[in-house]
Amino acid sequence: MESRAKAMGHGIHPILIVFPLGLLATSVIFDILYLITDRTGFQISAAYTIGAGIIGGLVAAVFGLIDWRAIPAGTRAKRVGAAHGLGNVVVLVLFAVSWLLRRSEENWDPNALALICSFAGIVLAGVTGWLGGELVERLGVSVSDEAGVNAPSSLSRRSAGRPRARGV
Repeated sequence: MESRAKAMGHGIHPILIVFPLGLLATSVIFDILYLITDRTGFQISAAYTIGAGIIGGLVAAVFGLIDWRAIPAGTRAKRVGAAHGLGNVVVLVLFAVSWLLRRSEENWDPNALALICSFAGIVLAGVTGWLGGELVERLGVSVSDEAGVNAPSSLSRRSAGRPRARGV
């Protein structure tokens, strides 16, 4: 199925997701650098990138929801899309909790729970990112109205290459 929310012929959701993913991953890198060096500044940078990543994730989610609603009901793509979207809601909640825990501290100093939330969030973002890739690369969502919305998983043995579109 073709993306329903487009700008200049391209799906908006796939364009936008690079920003929150990059920002949230960068915040984890700043946290690691802070833990290694104990230098003030890294934890402040992590907090600001988390905030920007959450805002970007909320904006990207709006367009992802628009596209998800257009996927035919009862298809594997609908189920994978639901897992992708709900997983990303959990990612944003984990990072929001991390941000809130830092907010009340001097210099946005993260406590152990804030770090655990961020690290768990980035691991889950890797899983949900893979699910998003499965939607586009394997199931053809946001690619063509003739996508294979019931194609098997790219991890299954039945998946020798990308499925052919109907009528090709």
